[in-house]
Amino acid sequence: MLKKLKRYSSYWQLYVMVLPAAIILLMNNYVPMFGLLIAFKNVNYTDGIFGSPWAGLDNFKFLFATNDSWIITRNTILYNAVFILLNITLPVILAILLNELRSKLLPKLYQSAMFFPFFLSMVVVSYLVFAFLSPKNGFMNSTVLPALGIDSKDWYSDSQYWPIILPIVNVWKNIGYYTIFFAAAMVGFNQEYYEAAVIDGAGKWQQAFRITLPQLYPLIIVLTLLQIGRIFYADFGLFYQVPLDAGALYNTTNVIDTYVYRTFIKMGDTGMSSAAGLYQSIIGFVVVFASNYIVRKTNKENALF
Repeated sequence: MLKKLKRYSSYWQLYVMVLPAAIILLMNNYVPMFGLLIAFKNVNYTDGIFGSPWAGLDNFKFLFATNDSWIITRNTILYNAVFILLNITLPVILAILLNELRSKLLPKLYQSAMFFPFFLSMVVVSYLVFAFLSPKNGFMNSTVLPALGIDSKDWYSDSQYWPIILPIVNVWKNIGYYTIFFAAAMVGFNQEYYEAAVIDGAGKWQQAFRITLPQLYPLIIVLTLLQIGRIFYADFGLFYQVPLDAGALYNTTNVIDTYVYRTFIKMGDTGMSSAAGLYQSIIGFVVVFASNYIVRKTNKENALF
């Protein structure tokens, strides 16, 4: 025991350096967890959180007893599954293509152009989408569809198009962000592998599949696991701002986050909102551990932990 104390005391300067970050982590990430009590209470502002009566699991029952529970859960999972697939495969392809450019200027130019939409807020993105899909003066109805001989469409009244529109908007906004990860990883690849492959007569496609992709697998798995952990969370701005909160589109645009927001606005029920957040966190936690367990059984080196 004394030896351990002496060993720890000899590094007291390092512990002092870590202390500010530890305090910030504690205050921002752990102290607010006491708010989980709201999910199990009928909160009223007179008695406060601790004085409000207990509700047990009533808030969770309300969340799952509604007619919309299946729709919002289905939409949240399926959209996120598509987003994960597109946000991994397309950036990998783009990163490989950018890596093949011999010009020093063009890759930076392309990366900047792809990365720029990531900094736009969803409010701005919603106006850009509206400029394309506006029923009266939108680019699609005024230019593209007439050129193809197709009648104009009221995009904000027909929900069948939005399972395609939303993934396109998501990819356009985030593809540059994820491409940077893979492009940065490829910078550190040992070029001797590629030189040896050229000597052996391997073409660009063979180099990509035999050398580049295997080295990107660990990063692909980490990013996939991180996104799977939030598969029950949805980008609120994407599903609320971009469709302009059109009621006719709720069947294909309503997700857990937007449903909770609308319910809270109409009913002011903080308990139900907190219950939904806790439900999302627990499911995400379980899914991450399950996915990591599967990866660990397949290849221990590629596991996140």
